[in-house]
Amino acid sequence: MKFSTCNEMFEGWNWGDVCEVVSRLGYDGVEVAPFTFCEDVRELTTADRRRIQDQARAEGLEVCGLHWLLVKPEGMALLSLDSSVRTTTRDYLLSLVDMCADIGGKVLTLGSPNQRSIPQGMLREDGLGLLVESLRVIGDQAAERCVTFCLEPLPASMTNIMNTAEDTLEIVRQVNHPAVGMMLDVKSMCSEGRRPEEIIRSMSGRFSHFHANDANMRAPGTGDVDFVPIMEALIASEYSDHVSVEVFDYSPDPVTIAEQSIRYMKACLELARSS
Repeated sequence: MKFSTCNEMFEGWNWGDVCEVVSRLGYDGVEVAPFTFCEDVRELTTADRRRIQDQARAEGLEVCGLHWLLVKPEGMALLSLDSSVRTTTRDYLLSLVDMCADIGGKVLTLGSPNQRSIPQGMLREDGLGLLVESLRVIGDQAAERCVTFCLEPLPASMTNIMNTAEDTLEIVRQVNHPAVGMMLDVKSMCSEGRRPEEIIRSMSGRFSHFHANDANMRAPGTGDVDFVPIMEALIASEYSDHVSVEVFDYSPDPVTIAEQSIRYMKACLELARSS
């Protein structure tokens, strides 16, 4: 199991400085929100992409992948009533697949609740069909670039599609593509009415990435969620990839959040291993 943290909480920081701090705190990797580099990733040159990877590697870090995929450019909607918007959004996701591979990443996480929702006026069945169709195209590109495109379950308060791990797994099954999978997020699992560790065990072998946070939208260890059972479930599931800290409240500051998070998660992992 490896630990990483998402870079968007380091608002306004130079990428090299982010990598230095994250490495010094003991993380194995960093997860990238593309909008922190530019409005449109197609603006990033080959040299830009190499620099992102090289600066991470210089600090002994992996770039584990991308998330917050459709924050920018504005106007993206994977299931828009307008077919041209759907095509533009799908094509931008193909560009993100390329960026992920170019900077050494292995997974992309599709959260983007507003940009993936089924719009009013579209039948749910039609929306699901369009989603599956687009994901198969994206999956082909992901397979070619040796990355996995992961769907993220998000609560119904945020989006009207893929609200639970089971919902999301069903979409993955319908897509039926080796490069399209799913991930799990602690905050989102807390909205399902089941304990996160139960969901993790039920999804054993089916998820390719993991976000660590609390139901309070802050860092692991800051709320009521006990991460020892979560670590036990990850161990039982033989999960060996990144556990990535993703928070939505950046107080008091990113360094404190990152430092406290990894200390807490490593302590929980040790307790889980000894139980």
